[in-house]
Amino acid sequence: MKLSQFQFALPKDRVAQEPTRWRDECRLMVLHKDTGEIEHRLFKDVIDYFGKDDRFVFNDTKVFPARLYGKKEKTGADIMVFLLRELNREQRLWDVIVEPARKIRIGNKLYFGEDESLVAEVIDNTTSRGRTLRFLYDGSYEEFKKVLFSLGEVPVPQWVKPHVTREDTENFQTIFAAHEGAVSAPAAGLHFSRELFNRMILKDIRKSFITVHMGIGHFRRVDVEDLSKHRTDAERMIISPEAAEEINGTKDGGHKVVAVGITVIRALETNVTPGKRVNPCDTWTDKFIFPPYSFSIPSAIISNFHLPESTMLMAVAAFGGFDKVMNAYKVALEEGYRFGPYGDAMLIV
Repeated sequence: MKLSQFQFALPKDRVAQEPTRWRDECRLMVLHKDTGEIEHRLFKDVIDYFGKDDRFVFNDTKVFPARLYGKKEKTGADIMVFLLRELNREQRLWDVIVEPARKIRIGNKLYFGEDESLVAEVIDNTTSRGRTLRFLYDGSYEEFKKVLFSLGEVPVPQWVKPHVTREDTENFQTIFAAHEGAVSAPAAGLHFSRELFNRMILKDIRKSFITVHMGIGHFRRVDVEDLSKHRTDAERMIISPEAAEEINGTKDGGHKVVAVGITVIRALETNVTPGKRVNPCDTWTDKFIFPPYSFSIPSAIISNFHLPESTMLMAVAAFGGFDKVMNAYKVALEEGYRFGPYGDAMLIV
């Protein structure tokens, strides 16, 4: 398929800057992929479509405060540093993105904090905007991590809202976040509340948790018209033997497996046996799903409404069918649905 086929006009005011007051009371569009029928519900109604021993699969990654603001040595120029991943614990090495990148060269020192108490040195260029930083800190690793994260902010995308607030620390994190390592929240999971989890228990709907440390690759622009030539950034994914057994057992029993979010879809489809079973693994995935694609594991998916030409929209279209999903997005715009990680949700069954 072609990139231009996923283009549509999205007014800026349709991107939600705040979530709904209650996590599970955003709007929910239900798309029946076989017929194209569309229903309009509230998110807390999502369990009406599932029953005993169906299984929801969640991503329990935890977002860390990845965006820092500092100063460049000598010039004092303002610099934004976006932490991507820790490369070496002992040497305090981090893979980062810097803005403005043209001013940051190997050997430069960057200072963070009001008293400029945390210092980092640029030791490598990785991409046009990417750098490797060595943080210069003499204390223990635990002290360093505490200082580093105290200076960062929750990385709500700036196309969602230009300035992060105190409330985002809670809002941009799922209630089941457990394993630190993501620089963006698995947005579809943000809609689940403790009350909804309790209602799932009453209906005997099962839950499994896997870990995918979401990077910013989902938000990178696709620069090629021919989607077969696009390559995505790799993300670390962990599917425990217990989770794999639970998911496979659900499928073997003829029950539904619901993938909550694009990261879960990618992970479930990354390491599949010829018999369409999930393999336990601790690996990295750069799987890019776009139409046409034959899914092996999920029988339903939950996702937010995504940006035009985004890889996340492409994965949704691969599951729901290109024409049906693009029509659903047209209806969403007409009906006032909110887009982005703080926006409304779509269930495809």
